[in-house]
Amino acid sequence: MRKPEYKHPVFELGRRAWTLTVLPYGLLAFCAGLTVVIKGPGGSLWIDLGLCALAAAWMLVMFTLRPVPRQSPRAMAVFLAGVIVILAVLVVRDPWFGFWTPAGYFYAFNLLKWPWRLPAVSAVAVLAGTAQSYGVDKTTLGGVLLWLAVVGLNVLLIAGGAAISRHGDLQSELRDQALAETREANRKLEATLAENAGLHEQLLTQAREAGRLDERQRMAREIHDTLAQGLTGIITQLQASEQDGQDPAGRSRHVQAAISLARDSLTEARRSVDALRPEPLETARLGGALADVAQRWAALHGIAVQVATTGTVRPMSPDAKVTLLRTAQEALANVTKHASATRVGLTLSYLKDEVALDVRDDGQGFDPAAVSRPVPVPVAASVKNAVTGANSTNSADGHDRASGGFGLVAMRQRIENLAGTLQIESEPGSGTAISACIPAAAEAGA
Repeated sequence: MRKPEYKHPVFELGRRAWTLTVLPYGLLAFCAGLTVVIKGPGGSLWIDLGLCALAAAWMLVMFTLRPVPRQSPRAMAVFLAGVIVILAVLVVRDPWFGFWTPAGYFYAFNLLKWPWRLPAVSAVAVLAGTAQSYGVDKTTLGGVLLWLAVVGLNVLLIAGGAAISRHGDLQSELRDQALAETREANRKLEATLAENAGLHEQLLTQAREAGRLDERQRMAREIHDTLAQGLTGIITQLQASEQDGQDPAGRSRHVQAAISLARDSLTEARRSVDALRPEPLETARLGGALADVAQRWAALHGIAVQVATTGTVRPMSPDAKVTLLRTAQEALANVTKHASATRVGLTLSYLKDEVALDVRDDGQGFDPAAVSRPVPVPVAASVKNAVTGANSTNSADGHDRASGGFGLVAMRQRIENLAGTLQIESEPGSGTAISACIPAAAEAGA
């Protein structure tokens, strides 16, 4: 690692500092020594050396030892004016003091800004031209013209240099401005990135909350479609076995049915915990899974079920298959609890733009207009009602009072989550038809 550069306050102008704090004294000392050599001892020499001492003291007091006033254009203008006056006196007295004029240029270019720089360097150029033409006879017209030519050439050259320096200063200012704008843009960009990071964190938090809510709703539907329905069926079979107390064969049949339901529910619950995917779908396509569910339901409840599949069978996403299977299971459960039907038809249709599931029964029906969307009660309450045998009969509106109407709500939520539609057609005494449709885009890419 490079050692930091030590900077004395006097040298705050950086790399140009030596041309302002060292070189002017060196040039002045050279001119003073030259004066001693040329003039020798005498009264005139002491005047020149006094003027040199005055110049050195002026530079020392007004510039070298006072770094703060360097930032003041007015203070630097006064300082440079004093230098030019002393330089003018020295050049008029002894032309070799023209060797000290570079100090005037250094001060003018570094301490004054445009346009004050131009008259300052021009004044120094006049003195430099005067020193250069000290041997010209200025009492003649030719001599005056030659002196003016030398002075004009010096002024022209130094003024051109000042103009070039001005152009460089403008370019430097433009670069500084561009850098400042870049830094400001970077600052704003950093602030924007920080704000975006905060918003991203908020979105992640909201997404996590929404995910937890969706997961709770999904688990509620899974539990309703597995445990709640299974427990309800078990209770129904056990109650039927009590009613057949005088018929050992009938009682045994209902007990065996309850045991079978309990086993199926336990198996389904375990699989739901593992993958939340219905067991029939693991070993068969959707049509076969629907037929298997319908066959077991018909054998359990003694109601005829006709299952049909139409259209060209195509692959479906797991979510779409689960949704349609759960819809069929819920529809069949509602038939058991409410419809008092003797026949049920179940049709799976692969259409061009959608997949449809229709479940029809010839039961007692209900009035769909009277069915609202009640807020589902907690699933624990639904299971408790099923276990305790609380009032589970349907009213005239066809609601599942044991689950607070959650069956139809869950059915509709599942379908609508895949941008599908659920339609219920029924009227008292004319049976019920339930139609669930899922768009092909949803069932293919979900």
